[in-house]
Amino acid sequence: MTQAPADAEARRAAAPVICYPNETLPVPDMALYAQALEGAEVIETVLAAPRDACSFRVEAGQFFRITSVEGPQVGDLNLWNADDLSERFYSGKTRALHGTHLTTGERMWSAFPHLRPMATIVEDTLGWYGIDQYGGSVHDVIGTRCDPYTGNLLSGSQYHHCCHSNLIRALADATGMSLAEAEPHVHDVLNVFMCTGFTRDTGQYFMKASPVRPGDQLTFFAEIDLLGALSACPGGDCSSEHSSDSAACHPLQVEILAPREGALEGWQAPARNGYDRSHGR
Repeated sequence: MTQAPADAEARRAAAPVICYPNETLPVPDMALYAQALEGAEVIETVLAAPRDACSFRVEAGQFFRITSVEGPQVGDLNLWNADDLSERFYSGKTRALHGTHLTTGERMWSAFPHLRPMATIVEDTLGWYGIDQYGGSVHDVIGTRCDPYTGNLLSGSQYHHCCHSNLIRALADATGMSLAEAEPHVHDVLNVFMCTGFTRDTGQYFMKASPVRPGDQLTFFAEIDLLGALSACPGGDCSSEHSSDSAACHPLQVEILAPREGALEGWQAPARNGYDRSHGR
């Protein structure tokens, strides 16, 4: 370890500055969304089987709800513009705008050059959890997704039912693409129900037993037409390991809900980002 300079403590004492103050972000009309959700009807239900994934489509102005059923289970969520797969969820920018974990009133933002809200969280039954004594919280945008490449790197394994592979299969089935064509479109996820954080001594990404229980839900308002894929992680509640056939795993349910006619009067889907894309030339 290098020797600390004489002014080390002064350097450490520099006050932090929020990189992206979000007071000027467009504010979702949560009262309107709540009113629309109250009278919404379930029009479709799909199930992500344990250690597998499902796909679903949601029209702009509809809702989708992810529910833990049968037992504690976390999931990995990918979203795309249903008409343009290049517009997909951008976990890094979502993290920079909202923080490491998402809850009610916060949004999933799309990739450049679009950078607009894709979905807004309108209900979170785990919103009570907050931040625990270890620095852990739920619904993170800091992890990636369990994948076969890291497993092979660390242990020489050939595991095919990690979330990365599950999402590839789901997207391929939904679009008719081959697995090779689908893979580049699979991206970093919203870790639904997963409880995670960073260790304070080493800064390592950790997971711990999720507080999710059967009946817990996370409900979103679709800001644009969406194609979604959800993997029921092979880690189950992620209390011990992931990418494993030994963890107890359970299905996750996705419901698509349509509001009543006129319930969203005055609402408009968000426009793509207004930057002119000249990039200084």
